[in-house]
Amino acid sequence: MNVRQFALATTAVFAALGLAACSSTTSARTDTAAGGATVTVRIPDGGNSGVLALARKDGSLDKALATVHAKVAWTGTAGAFAPAAQELDANALDFAEGSITSAIAALAQSPGFKLFAAVDPDELGEGILVKKDSGITSISDLVGRKVAVWHGGTSEYLLLKALQQQHIPVDKVKRVYLQPNQIGPVFNSGQVDAWSTWATYSVPAIANSGARFLTTGGQVGSENYAVWAVRNGFAEQHPEVVKALYTYLHDAGLKQQQNPEAYLNVKTTSGPEAVSAAQKAVELPIDKASGTAQPIGGAQLAHFATVARFFADQKITKGVFDVTPHIIDITAAPAEAK
Repeated sequence: MNVRQFALATTAVFAALGLAACSSTTSARTDTAAGGATVTVRIPDGGNSGVLALARKDGSLDKALATVHAKVAWTGTAGAFAPAAQELDANALDFAEGSITSAIAALAQSPGFKLFAAVDPDELGEGILVKKDSGITSISDLVGRKVAVWHGGTSEYLLLKALQQQHIPVDKVKRVYLQPNQIGPVFNSGQVDAWSTWATYSVPAIANSGARFLTTGGQVGSENYAVWAVRNGFAEQHPEVVKALYTYLHDAGLKQQQNPEAYLNVKTTSGPEAVSAAQKAVELPIDKASGTAQPIGGAQLAHFATVARFFADQKITKGVFDVTPHIIDITAAPAEAK
């Protein structure tokens, strides 16, 4: 999740999260590591697809965490990282996944978490969508048009990268700031001409709404790594749990690459959560090409620094934010809990 007023679009959401955090903080984690008691780990529900969805269904994550005296409390639903960062800050959540773009924006505002794993940028599932019949065939065709984006994260980053690549001044394209779950109807009704987004939203839009990629993350040279974040206090108190979760995510990600279809429609094959056959055709190549969780080392930090510089240059953040102090070396031996 010193930031260009990206929080304005989510003021109501954050206020609600703050209230929820105040009421739930004391009850969300009743167990502690003291005396060998079980640690309760709060992680967003993975929904109907993905590594966390299967982890909940088959109990494999609980089994893995049991080796370090921990168990999972599934809370809420995984979504945009900005609200998850607020929950990490408010001690209402222990772990969350997002993008390095959204993590930089959130850390620059309130550094309540650290990053312990990274996944290579999604070159196929992120990008700028347009309608198939829009007549928009190049980035230069966006000049004078409206593009829906989400403040300070993947969405805005991809649009700005595409404009920079084509040497188009950013003020030549109007950014329409909306929450991710609000954009679909606006895009479908023609109120905006394009939509910069990620796979959660691009897959159904392509499969069901006559959308196509004008450009993808891979085509604009995206360095938008996915990252895993842990609440500062949790990382300090339970480093062995962080390492166990990392190991699970790394191994499960490799399995998903080998058999991505097994990670779709985990809970149900019908209803609003279900992935349709048309969506599967779009989703499977993306999942197969996806990376898995890896330690954050020198190569990843160099890319993070480039993203931070880009956001500063584009006035998304005030100055270049240094991510390095907010990184956990997951390969190091766990220190004693504080």
